[in-house]
Amino acid sequence: MSHSYEDTLAAMGVTLPDAPAPAANYVPWMRVGDLVYVSGQISQDENGLITGHLTSPDDIERGAHAARQCAISLLAQVKAACDGDLDRLVRVVKLTGFVASAPSFTDQPKVVNGASDFLAEALGEAGRHTRSAVGAAALPMNVSVEIEGIFEVR
Repeated sequence: MSHSYEDTLAAMGVTLPDAPAPAANYVPWMRVGDLVYVSGQISQDENGLITGHLTSPDDIERGAHAARQCAISLLAQVKAACDGDLDRLVRVVKLTGFVASAPSFTDQPKVVNGASDFLAEALGEAGRHTRSAVGAAALPMNVSVEIEGIFEVR
């Protein structure tokens, strides 16, 4: 019997939430052929929004947690796009991570590693992806991180 992605997530202590609803006039995901484009997912956890600018190396761990939470929301959207069957996910193709940070902060890649490392752990080889990690002067609702993604599905 094969091991499902949700079994792996459960072993990691992660239960996917319901896919977050869009916060404005857009759709949360769009399927085009075998690709699912997921709109930017903002950093939030069970305590609410994860907010604030990252300004120093001391903020990397907090930012990586925020990015990990974005990746969990991305997977929730992919699951919704696959009619509730996350095992239809073939691979993560690309992530674009936006980090609310001071102009002097240059560790955006280390922050977005929170999402990349999580996806590699949860999905194995299917979680390895191309990526961009950029700084932003401000993000919606003052969140620390927003990540969008492209996923191949069957």
